[in-house]
Amino acid sequence: MTEARVLGHAPWLKSGPARRVLALLNGGGEEARVIGGAVRNALLGLAVADIDIATTALPEEVIRRAESAGIKSVPTGIEHGTVTLVVDKHPFEVTTLREDTETFGRKARVAFGRDWMRDAERRDFTINGLSVDAAGVVHDYVGGLADIAERRVRFIGDAAQRIAEDYLRILRFFRIHAAYGAGEVDRAGYLACVSGRAGMANLSAERVRMEMLKLMVAPGAAGSIAAMGDCGLLQQIVGGVAYTGPLAAMIEVERMLGLPADAMRRLAALAVAVTEDAYRIAARLRLSNAEAKALDSMAHCWWRLAGMDEPAARRALYRLGAAAYRDRLMLAWARAGGVDAADWRRMADLPQRWTAPKFPLRAADFISRGIAEGPALGHVMTMAEDAWLAAGLPLEAEAVASIADQTVARFARDHRL
Repeated sequence: MTEARVLGHAPWLKSGPARRVLALLNGGGEEARVIGGAVRNALLGLAVADIDIATTALPEEVIRRAESAGIKSVPTGIEHGTVTLVVDKHPFEVTTLREDTETFGRKARVAFGRDWMRDAERRDFTINGLSVDAAGVVHDYVGGLADIAERRVRFIGDAAQRIAEDYLRILRFFRIHAAYGAGEVDRAGYLACVSGRAGMANLSAERVRMEMLKLMVAPGAAGSIAAMGDCGLLQQIVGGVAYTGPLAAMIEVERMLGLPADAMRRLAALAVAVTEDAYRIAARLRLSNAEAKALDSMAHCWWRLAGMDEPAARRALYRLGAAAYRDRLMLAWARAGGVDAADWRRMADLPQRWTAPKFPLRAADFISRGIAEGPALGHVMTMAEDAWLAAGLPLEAEAVASIADQTVARFARDHRL
């Protein structure tokens, strides 16, 4: 099937670096088009970030033309026909038309060609199989235009074959649906994912992480994640219980608080009930140190934030800091349900209503009271901070001095000084 239409709003086709690359590669018996996600997003009226280009020209010819025009070229994947051209600091992946002759999971043996239809047929989903030429004409060989109109994500050709070529496409199926689809996932694709899920065991944790974190922040994350749970994929990924209800609640809490989607908050709601869960998820997905720390912080006794009064909330905010307090509170809120509860909103708004003061006592305050420098001093300061928090974080000089005196007296009594 071949269908074509003129692409409407795509200023990057009329001027700028992308237009320059197309002009460079067109002519002299060769043709170049923008392919994949940029075309899909333009048709859906969404922002276009990366612009990838396909060409009939062989990699050597792409490099030759770039050098003649004074454009930097980098052979980023030249064995598969990909050269990156850098124009006005914008990188463009330029790939020669090809077809897979043999596949090995994520790897494939390819042959270069000049057939745009064959090149489109080797891609993953119909909405990613579109191309647009320099004149703005969209070329569709796989039914992508109809699927974009229906917001439907379908594999190109036989779904099971596409998956067998690269088992990461199982996760991409749900992620692309969450980002661009509507309604239920395509049934044929869904059944093929269920049948092929054992192949995911050989995927690298880094690749799974990348897809999962993109999926977690997609607009339709709740629906796609629920579909994955129904077919047993979530347990295979997280290695434990998956809580799709709290995930949906977390998404609603983010919306109510006007916060952007956050992958770690959503992952915590989905799969983290205790700190051991956070450690397991961090290891399975090879999370960064910062990501693992965020999960661990949210998991630590989140249930204690449920039902707090204002003084307890202030103590928690002081201990955790604004960002960690907010995220842990949101996890407790999502797991408690009842996302419209006024008390939760009030506690979530605390960082905007109140700024935690600094602990007013310093080491010198205790040294002057007879505590020697060393481990004892640190211990006394910790005791004093706990007492100050329990007293409601007072700042009046008399109250602060009283806390220091009482702490030193208690320490002396406990240690028989």
